[in-house]
Amino acid sequence: MEAIYASMGISREIYQYGERIQEELTERFAAIDRLAEYNQLKVVRAMQECRVSEACLLGTTGYGYNDLGRDTLESVYAKLFDAQSALVRPQITCGTHALALALMSNLRPGDELLSPVGKPYDTLEEVIGIRESRGSLKEYGISYRQVDLKEDGGFDWEGIRAAVNERTKLVTIQRSKGYQTRPTLSVERIGELISFLKGIRPDLICMVDNCYGEFTQTIEPTQVGADLCVGSLIKNPGGGLAPIGGYIVGARECVENAACRLTSPGLGREVGASLNALPAFYQGLFLAPTVTASALKGAIFAANLYERLGFRVVPDGKAERYDIIQAVEFGTPEGLVAFCEGIQHGAPVDGFVTPEPWDMPGYDSQVIMAAGAFVSGSSIELSADGPLKPPYEAYFQGGLTWQHAKFGILKSLQRCLEKGVIPAISPGML
Repeated sequence: MEAIYASMGISREIYQYGERIQEELTERFAAIDRLAEYNQLKVVRAMQECRVSEACLLGTTGYGYNDLGRDTLESVYAKLFDAQSALVRPQITCGTHALALALMSNLRPGDELLSPVGKPYDTLEEVIGIRESRGSLKEYGISYRQVDLKEDGGFDWEGIRAAVNERTKLVTIQRSKGYQTRPTLSVERIGELISFLKGIRPDLICMVDNCYGEFTQTIEPTQVGADLCVGSLIKNPGGGLAPIGGYIVGARECVENAACRLTSPGLGREVGASLNALPAFYQGLFLAPTVTASALKGAIFAANLYERLGFRVVPDGKAERYDIIQAVEFGTPEGLVAFCEGIQHGAPVDGFVTPEPWDMPGYDSQVIMAAGAFVSGSSIELSADGPLKPPYEAYFQGGLTWQHAKFGILKSLQRCLEKGVIPAISPGML
């Protein structure tokens, strides 16, 4: 085994360091395997109860009327999330699009959007109008208010109570950390927050940005009171096979609003051909629990490797995991760049490419992105990125298999060693 790693550029000291860390994680990895088994059975049960058949894989063209596979898949998602309804479409281009769709379809001029968990992910800033952008919620007369988390990551209960007013219509709760170092929210904590909000105003629509969080626990936010739960199919639930797409699940009225915004008033969910996407959507969902488990193992492995070397990591190496993202703080642009170069050089696609920072649409600074993926931009596959600004954090995620995640992380460590970002691995670490 050491020989094949050596043939792929992993030095003996890096390999042995990784083996030592992996051995210490045996019990945690076994627990993740049990989580994957539970969620795998949930998916199979939902597919069986919704009577998924071979005919569901055929797809439609044109208007897409009476698309059995599309409609059945949406029933599967609704059952899996214990929700009234679901919209799962290839016409939803990405997670940001899914979130924008849910917001714009359920807010009206004069309404206010509230985030009780601080600043949203960078690409939503232009959707909301925090950064000026054509077609933002702000242009349509929808205001925005946020309440930051406390320094310890806790909710500012009194601040949230004071922020809710007669104009507040929808509350957006971002589960994952995004380009921040705050804790990712567990489903249980999300449920606590929703219960508090509904206690103030029962009519508030509570929407959860579920990106990166699906199948990291045995329950989902719609099971603890979320009216809407939104995500991307090129993250966890697509299992690495979905080539495009997003989902919106939750209360029937809210989902129907989104369907009418996606297509047209009067048409709603009745149109929207599935083309040739359905086999990948179904099989990707079937594989998603196992793929997500592999990504979780990779995140925990990376946290422990880098934490032992003195880097700040969020979550830390022992923390419970509620999403697949692992942040590593380098403190220098050179460290961030070296990490991403290593991840890219571990990829099966474009592994020969060296990534460079660039002005990526939707961000307020240059971003470096390592993404040698079968599906462009798929962050359930081995990938990493980060904004070129202090504290120069790399955000690592994905790995369709644990074995590939492990190799990619070791490549990142090797690159950091070669560029002097980390010192030589001492014998005491082996």
